[in-house]
Amino acid sequence: MTAESKSPTLEPVPPMNGDPPAFGDLMGHPRPLWMLFMTEFWERFAFYGMRWALVLYIVAQFYGGEASGQGDASRTYGAYLALVYAAAIFGGYVADRLLGYQRSVLVGAAVMAAGLFLVAVPNHTVFEIGLATVIIGNGLFKPIISTLVGKVYTQRDERRDSGFTIFYMGINLGAMVAPLLTGWLADKVFGTPEIPAYKVVFIASGVGMLISMAWFWIGRGALNGVGAPPPGAENPMRIVLVALGAIVAIPVAYFLLAIGAQALAWILGVMFIALAVLLLVEGIREGKVQRDRVIAMLIIFLFNVLFWCFFEQAGSSFTFLADEIVNRQFGSWTFPTAWFQSVNSVAIIVLAPVLAWLWVKMGRINPSIPRKFGLGLLFNGSAFLLLMFALSTLVSDAGKIPFWTLFMVYVLQSVGELCLSPIGLSMVTKLAPVRLVGFGMGGWFLSTGIGNNLSGIFAGLVSGEGGMTVASAEHAYTMGFWILTAFGVVLFLIAPLVSKLMHGVK
Repeated sequence: MTAESKSPTLEPVPPMNGDPPAFGDLMGHPRPLWMLFMTEFWERFAFYGMRWALVLYIVAQFYGGEASGQGDASRTYGAYLALVYAAAIFGGYVADRLLGYQRSVLVGAAVMAAGLFLVAVPNHTVFEIGLATVIIGNGLFKPIISTLVGKVYTQRDERRDSGFTIFYMGINLGAMVAPLLTGWLADKVFGTPEIPAYKVVFIASGVGMLISMAWFWIGRGALNGVGAPPPGAENPMRIVLVALGAIVAIPVAYFLLAIGAQALAWILGVMFIALAVLLLVEGIREGKVQRDRVIAMLIIFLFNVLFWCFFEQAGSSFTFLADEIVNRQFGSWTFPTAWFQSVNSVAIIVLAPVLAWLWVKMGRINPSIPRKFGLGLLFNGSAFLLLMFALSTLVSDAGKIPFWTLFMVYVLQSVGELCLSPIGLSMVTKLAPVRLVGFGMGGWFLSTGIGNNLSGIFAGLVSGEGGMTVASAEHAYTMGFWILTAFGVVLFLIAPLVSKLMHGVK
């Protein structure tokens, strides 16, 4: 048993507003953590099961396999991811004020499953309606399941960061298994490596989402009322009204997908400003300390945008890089492109317990939240440095770079992700105003979404008009290295100021 799974001895403290009921421990953490862990496992199975195939499917199905479709596929992918996370703002509000967290998770799961099955229909309009449906469902589900993790710990429980890191392992277990299974189904069972059966990928993902919904439905009693509807919101008719609202919202998401990534970037920027104002108003209402904490959280959100802009090349430009420029041959066997999507998850699963243990073991010298974010940016930058090196000096006569280089790019990005993403989830539950924790979590996912939309725009530049080349990739990834490194250093320099604004939150 690792150090983070042992219950720390805590001094008795007065109960704080919003503290959960006392839960029994399982492996050193509150029992509901493990139910939420498996719910998220299956949701991430669904999400990542389709992720690797999305840009390849768009090019194959709607562009006849022509490389000229890569730019549009990347921008569609980035806009889809952006809206998935942006929808979390409204999902957080619905959960906080209308439905409660438990019912929001269940409604969101049902809507997501419907969308995944629609994506499998080989018609461009229906395909994008399916993506829009997944967007709306994920908005109701994603920020809320993370918020529930924070709510099963007391405000002063030192296990919170460790618990979020363990929860993050559930995310990555699902993300690891999904490409392996759906890639095998697409290539070996229902198709061939030359003509994968992408529709099967989307159907399998829909089945995974149904399992996630059933798991939460059966296990939600373990929460002992945490996440139940707020007072006055118990009426079941609210579920019907939210479901109807989701149906109305789907055409809006479809429109936002259709307007293009550049226009969407402006809309998301306005949404972020509006969210920041609302959080600041609530923070000011609660006093100077809460106001400063909101300011610190918003500063971190801005650096989060930058991290995900480059990290999410994994599902767009890195996919085309793997498919066309990476040497995947091992004798007579070809490493499937889909399996690269599992490298990140394997690295997270291997390294997450190490970092979870390390954060606890370091105790008082544990790096501050902003410095952990700075490390995330620098590790992400080191991945692009490796690509710079490979594309400038290791290209073979056949125009390929070695397999190990892209493999290690995913590993380096995973270390950066561990320094940043689970810590960010925990940060929001500690810095957001108590009445708007779900809304604050929506803000975290909106900042991630803005980064994802920019990732699609950036990936479109990597591919250019005629498809990716060694020269276009080297030029773009060099730019990525310098941007990430510069802003990582800036965050390290301003970390003391940001920590001061947090007023003791670690």
